[in-house]
Amino acid sequence: MNWFFDQKPTLSSEGASVTWDDSRFFTITFEGRRYHGELLSDLSEDKQLVLKINHRVFHVRKKHELDELIHRLGLDKPKARKIKSFAAPMPGRVIQILVKPGDEVLEGSPLLTLEAMKMENTLKSTGVGVVKSILISDGAVVDKGSVLIEFE
Repeated sequence: MNWFFDQKPTLSSEGASVTWDDSRFFTITFEGRRYHGELLSDLSEDKQLVLKINHRVFHVRKKHELDELIHRLGLDKPKARKIKSFAAPMPGRVIQILVKPGDEVLEGSPLLTLEAMKMENTLKSTGVGVVKSILISDGAVVDKGSVLIEFE
């Protein structure tokens, strides 16, 4: 596994050949079939290419020696934003509170249901945290920007 095609690890295939027509267009021959390609972006210094082959775009990256170390250290994971409070994004009436103090929430976790303009909206966390206190109750009418939940 030396290559990543569209962010997926891929084994390299033996027996494929590439013929360059010029500095931008090429033909790949593999298992008796020909595929026409175009180099869209050459980021060789970063070991990355963007190729268009038979009208599909591929992001290709050569695996680097540091990739495994970066993965083992967990540095390839996106950082989660820690939240301190959650405010109403719009005015409305609280239909249901879906969390309680002490609950741990992740980004995208449902927090509460808010009725606004005759529609029920499930409001979700924009980060990670532990619920410290809930400042509203079911049925409460809230203004846009009102703090509804505080986090530790």
